[in-house]
Amino acid sequence: MPTSDVPDVSVVIIVYNDEERLPRAVRSVLDQTLNNLEVIIADDCSTDDTERVARSLEASDPRVRYVRLEQNSGGCSAPRNRGIAVARAPYVMFLDSDDELPRHACKSLLLVAEETGVDFVTGEVTRLFEESNTTGLWYPHLFTEKRVVEGIAESPEYFFDHLSTNKLYRTAFIRDNGLAFPEGIHYEDQLFSAQAFSLAESFAVVPWSVYVWRLAPESVSISSSRHKIQNVADRIGVARLIDTWFEENGRAELRAEKDYKFLRHDFRLYLGDLPFRDLEWTAEFAEVVNPYLEEIADETYERLSREERVCIHLLRTGRLEELLVAARQLGRPQLAPRFATEEGDVTYWGAVAPADDRSRAELDISEWHLRDQVLATGRLRHELTSVTMRGPVVHLEIRTYDPAGLITEGTEASVKLAAHKVPLSVPLTLRPDGEGQYVSKAELDLRKVPVGKVGVATRRHPVVSLERDGSRRTDILLARHDQPDFRATVTYHTFGIHHLRVRAEQKGAGRLEVTWERSGVLKSLEPFGPYARKAKGKVGKVRKILVGNEGKATAYDAVSKLPRKRSLAVFEAMEGRGYADSPRYIYEELKRRNLPIDVIWSYSGNRASFPDDVTLVKRGSFAYGRALARATYWVDSHNLPYLYPKPKGTRYLQTWHGQTFKAMGFDVPSLRGASDIEKARFRAAVGRWDALVCPSAEFERTFVPAFEVSADLIRSGYPRNDVLVRWAEPEQQARAAEVREALHIPEGKKVLLYAPTFRDAARRTGQSVRVDLAELATQLSDEWVVVVRTHPYDRFSIAPELGHFLRDGSAFADINDVMLASDAVLTDYSSLMFDYANTGRPILLYTDDYESYKGGDRGTYYDLEDIAPGPMLTTTEDLAAAVRDLEGVKERHAQRYARFQEMFCSYETGHASKLVVDAFFEGGTHD
Repeated sequence: MPTSDVPDVSVVIIVYNDEERLPRAVRSVLDQTLNNLEVIIADDCSTDDTERVARSLEASDPRVRYVRLEQNSGGCSAPRNRGIAVARAPYVMFLDSDDELPRHACKSLLLVAEETGVDFVTGEVTRLFEESNTTGLWYPHLFTEKRVVEGIAESPEYFFDHLSTNKLYRTAFIRDNGLAFPEGIHYEDQLFSAQAFSLAESFAVVPWSVYVWRLAPESVSISSSRHKIQNVADRIGVARLIDTWFEENGRAELRAEKDYKFLRHDFRLYLGDLPFRDLEWTAEFAEVVNPYLEEIADETYERLSREERVCIHLLRTGRLEELLVAARQLGRPQLAPRFATEEGDVTYWGAVAPADDRSRAELDISEWHLRDQVLATGRLRHELTSVTMRGPVVHLEIRTYDPAGLITEGTEASVKLAAHKVPLSVPLTLRPDGEGQYVSKAELDLRKVPVGKVGVATRRHPVVSLERDGSRRTDILLARHDQPDFRATVTYHTFGIHHLRVRAEQKGAGRLEVTWERSGVLKSLEPFGPYARKAKGKVGKVRKILVGNEGKATAYDAVSKLPRKRSLAVFEAMEGRGYADSPRYIYEELKRRNLPIDVIWSYSGNRASFPDDVTLVKRGSFAYGRALARATYWVDSHNLPYLYPKPKGTRYLQTWHGQTFKAMGFDVPSLRGASDIEKARFRAAVGRWDALVCPSAEFERTFVPAFEVSADLIRSGYPRNDVLVRWAEPEQQARAAEVREALHIPEGKKVLLYAPTFRDAARRTGQSVRVDLAELATQLSDEWVVVVRTHPYDRFSIAPELGHFLRDGSAFADINDVMLASDAVLTDYSSLMFDYANTGRPILLYTDDYESYKGGDRGTYYDLEDIAPGPMLTTTEDLAAAVRDLEGVKERHAQRYARFQEMFCSYETGHASKLVVDAFFEGGTHD
């Protein structure tokens, strides 16, 4: 029951002929943690059973009110306006009947509204794709922090947040300003939101999701009807209404920002769809949009990406066939144009250099640096010219466009198609056929595509793979949108019947698409099959016992009771990610001494970095557990999984993977405040260690007590750092040269290694890369190449237009490779700085977020300003200046650098591997 006669929030749910989904939407409001609210069901005169369902909901809860329009309006505006008229609360929200509110949406927004006194609060939207049950976020860069914006002019990027449903409004703000949804038009949200943003004295932003936008597979909403020319006209119409309102209300200065939003969002949607349209439709599209495009200022177009500018220019100049080709590049930076023309130092889009000044300006693609790229990051284009199918065999004819000249002698090509784990790979022979063009053919026998023991129900896309001199890349295969649709039935195993479909993808890039659908017995075993529903719980429980952690722990416990294999050692580095870190160098020292120890290495992903002669076992497998259970020695750099207690008779060497700048172990508040069970698990895991490698006295002062280490300390320095201490020796110099060659570093250019650490709250987001690399390229690319190596917990991809300046260093499992190849390092708070100091080379620190990092939940052991071995930089301009003056940097920071080495490299001698083997293996027991 309501706690007062006046609700705190009115939620207006609009509905039309949606009897099935309406109860879900209403329930998402009634279940809010804010109890004192009202639900207004505004029915746009439904003709199905919606009225009966709505009145039943009204009868079931006094917080629900039902209002019905006398006639159908054909849109969202009239029912929303009716809801505004009857709302009783001081705050109002809007919800569509096919969507939902997260449970805390109303209360969290209300608290911010009351705290800040703003006109409305806006929050993130979760887009739920029902077909795949996956989610995405609505313009997440707009919702990174809680903030108050003092009017839209302060942050005009919020014009992109044009939804009305992710906001809590002051009801008085709407009524006092006469705000209403425009009736009789589509895209009414856009006008309403533009007006609300323009009229608001202030609005608040919150970084959490406040709305769930459910996207059904076969949605028939207005926004999904972009194939209709009238839909295009509607978008243009509402854009003109916004322009008129700006003019009439003295806000004409906002027009440029609204136009930028229009081009980057509304118009961009149609451009992305053009590969799926024919020339006739495209001509109608041009006729509708070009008059409005003529009204947009040139300065606004200059803010767009080069790909967008090329497309718009082709559209405005009637080059529609070329437009359909260019549109496929939008959002796909590795996709090349078919042709590029060079005229002096300038490169133009297309087969012929443009004749007029406007075309030269808009089609100038010199910024892509096509000819300065390497295979891994340059632009290529593979188009299917013919697709036929005979039985289960797909015949492909491919034309490859390589205007950048990336394909050279020795380039190996193949088509790969994976349905389960291991892909089918078919070699391609690329035959030259015109300048920068190649043709090839491939046959994909779908019977040979591995599908696992129980088959698959999936959708996959063949790719073209190219490889040369250790560099590799994969690219999409572009299909014609009107290519034939093929079907086949294939039997993979006994009862393993699958129905296959081969067609052109009708969205996104328009790739060739292969779909597998189980049939017969296998169909019944799918997650939503008739037998699976009944057996799901029991089967899941049995599976967990047999092959999950329970089964692995049981098997491990049994094997660990057997005697140790006295010559067996299990080595693991970086949680199995590769042949690297200190375990690598300890292993190589064992080999040099020819000690009678059989080593098994664990791996968790790509095995390419491991030598051919090592024995491998997959991390987490039953074989992995058996190896750990029987081994006499464990050597690891991170901490082996908690699942495996150390057997009696096994000795565990922990090398750890870096010194400590940020707080670790029990110095981290989240662990210090964890449950007794969690803390006991952590102590038990560390308690397995028999010896810990120490690189410095500072490490002993910070890390050892933080982890409550009781193991013996081997004060040797890190084995992985031996090569850094001895970097000038011929062996290391040769290794550095090999790395530079593999990275295609041009002769005479210097290498800056950029290695930022991850941010705890933003893993896998790429947010650790804070330097403006595009701007840095304009200042340093003549002399320098930057090798970007993010932390394994983060991700980063190189934009092709920066491929002349950037290299991806993530392919090297051992970071020592790129450290040896570099002339200086740029980092932030990474422990890499402690290792790199062993080289004596310059260390630059980019610390524009230092205050927030230092003040974060984790905390740090040091004030970086006190210990920094090089300059702390916060702008790209200062960074570029420092790189250009490295000798001056070294001179000015020489004393600080020496003190840094004394603190953090005190045990490093270049012979740590020998010392560790002496202490742990030669001093231990083995036959």
